[in-house]
Amino acid sequence: MKLNIVPARTGLTWVKLGVRTFFRQPLALTGLFFMYMAAVLVISQLPLVGPLLAAMLVPAATLGFMAATAEAANGRFPMPAVLVSAFRVGRQRARAMLALGALYTVGSLLANLLASLLLGTASGPVPGDGQVPEIDTAMLASLLFHTPLVVLFWHAPALVHWHGVEPVKALFFSAVAFARNFGAMLVFGLAWLAVFAAIGFGISTLLVALGGAGTAHLVMMPTVLVLVVMFSTSLYFTFRDSFRADESPLAEPTPEGEST
Repeated sequence: MKLNIVPARTGLTWVKLGVRTFFRQPLALTGLFFMYMAAVLVISQLPLVGPLLAAMLVPAATLGFMAATAEAANGRFPMPAVLVSAFRVGRQRARAMLALGALYTVGSLLANLLASLLLGTASGPVPGDGQVPEIDTAMLASLLFHTPLVVLFWHAPALVHWHGVEPVKALFFSAVAFARNFGAMLVFGLAWLAVFAAIGFGISTLLVALGGAGTAHLVMMPTVLVLVVMFSTSLYFTFRDSFRADESPLAEPTPEGEST
């Protein structure tokens, strides 16, 4: 396994490949995404341990959707069993993925704790006349402290599953790859923000003009969900082009016309 350094423009390629691959198997990929969300919702409802179990399965689920994307990119129909790919390649890698899930759970709990401590020290009356719009500071703080987790776990599940890297090393390699390809990752993120903003603004403006705010709300909800599935599909390509192995199951050729 080796790290690939890619130019910043590759971020746009990742977005295009994600959208193109989604439209190869739109129903299958959307259905798998909702299956994952439903499973997490059900597990999280279990008393006491539910939220912890749901968090532990995040890396495995991320890998499962990457595997589904790989199937679709190779022209195959991704079956539901692909979502549990992390647990179908032997006990050693299954244990490694669970260990990665445990690390993610601990990190998420620490991030939430830090956010709570920050809000606790910063709590107090807001100066002014009381007309300041409410901001969900708890969510903003939680997202801020979860940012390092995003970097550490961006590539880690795929490194554990496809390259047999130990969990802690996978976190390190993921952070290094993210940093070394920061230009491409930045372009990738900004491009997706632009896609979400442009489509959201365009559809909402058109539907408000034609059918009112209620109609716009009804249409925007499924539209945003489909965009989230497209974004999730594109994650596979950020990994595929950041790491290479001599004999890797990820080494399928880039679609014609898309060069990285």
